Amino acid sequence: MNTAKILVGDAVAQLRELSDESVRTCVTSPPYWGLRDYGNDGQLGLEATPQEFVENLCQVFDEVARVLANDGTVWVNLGDSYFPHGGSRGNKTPAGDSLRGRENEYQPAPKLNPGNANLKQKDLVGIPWRFAFAMQERGWYLRQDIIWAKPNPMPESVTDRCTKSHEYIFLFSKEPKYFFDNEAIQEPAIHVEDRRAGLGRLNYRGKRQGEEGTGQEAFVSIKEFRNKRSVWTVNTKAYKEAHFAVYPVELIEPCIKAGSSEGDTVLDPFSGSGTTGEVALKLGRNYIGCELNPDYAKLSEKRISEALGMFGEVEVI
Repeated sequence: MNTAKILVGDAVAQLRELSDESVRTCVTSPPYWGLRDYGNDGQLGLEATPQEFVENLCQVFDEVARVLANDGTVWVNLGDSYFPHGGSRGNKTPAGDSLRGRENEYQPAPKLNPGNANLKQKDLVGIPWRFAFAMQERGWYLRQDIIWAKPNPMPESVTDRCTKSHEYIFLFSKEPKYFFDNEAIQEPAIHVEDRRAGLGRLNYRGKRQGEEGTGQEAFVSIKEFRNKRSVWTVNTKAYKEAHFAVYPVELIEPCIKAGSSEGDTVLDPFSGSGTTGEVALKLGRNYIGCELNPDYAKLSEKRISEALGMFGEVEVI
C-alpha cells in the first residue's frame, strides 16, 4: 500500500525530521520571488532582494541533499520576476507585468530592492538562473534546463516585449551518475517517409547506405520511440480548489517517471495543492510533502486522498 505524508511547517525544519537518503527524487515548484504575500510568517518569496531569496531557497535544498538518495535527482520548476514587480503568472500589476492567480485575488508584490544585483526598473531579474548557478556553487550537478512551453499562456497587456509563454524546469543531481529511467519517458519517433526508390537498404542508424557525402542522404527512424526532448509543450490548467495557480499533472509525470521507480518515495518541500503527491501516488510511488500553510496542507490531503481511493493512506503531521 502506498502512503503519503504531509508535514506542516517550515520546510527546513520539517526536512530535518527525515532520515538520510530516504527519498529517491524531489519534484517541486517553490514560491516565486515577489509574486504575492500568502499570509504566513517565514514564507519564501517576500525577501527584499533576489540574493536573499536565492540563499533562503538554497538552504531548503541543502536539507533536500541530505534526505535524497545518492543517485537521486531534483526537478525544480521556477519562473522569473520583473523588477520591481512579480513575474508573468497571471494577474495584471500596476506596472503592466503580471502575477499568477485569479484577477480578483491580486495582492501587490512586496517592496523589493535590487541589492547588489544592479537591477533597474523593468529589468527581468533572471531568478531561475541565479538559483541554478547558486546550486552549482553548493555542489549540485546542473544536468539540464527544460523549457515548459505553454500553448495557452496568460495574456499580458505589455506592448514593449513578447508575452511570456515559458518557464524552466531544472534537473539537478548529487552525483555525476544517477538514476534516470530514460525509457519510461521516451516519446513516439517521427517517421520520415522516403519516396525515392532504389536508394539502398537502411543501416542500423537509419541512413541509406552508399550515399555518404552525396548530399542526398535520407534519414528515417527505424525505432518506434526516441529520447524525450528538452522542450515540453504542456497547457496550463486551473485547479478549482486552489486560489493560486498550480503546475499541471502532465508537466511533472515525466519527472517522477524518470526520477523514480514504483515503491520509491517522492518529495516535494513546497507541497502547495498536492499536485506532486497526486501524481506520485497514481504512479505507484510514496509521497512526502512539506507545507507551511495549514490550509494548503488540508487541500493537499483532500486532493491526494481522492487520488488514492482505496489504495493508500494520507497522514498530515
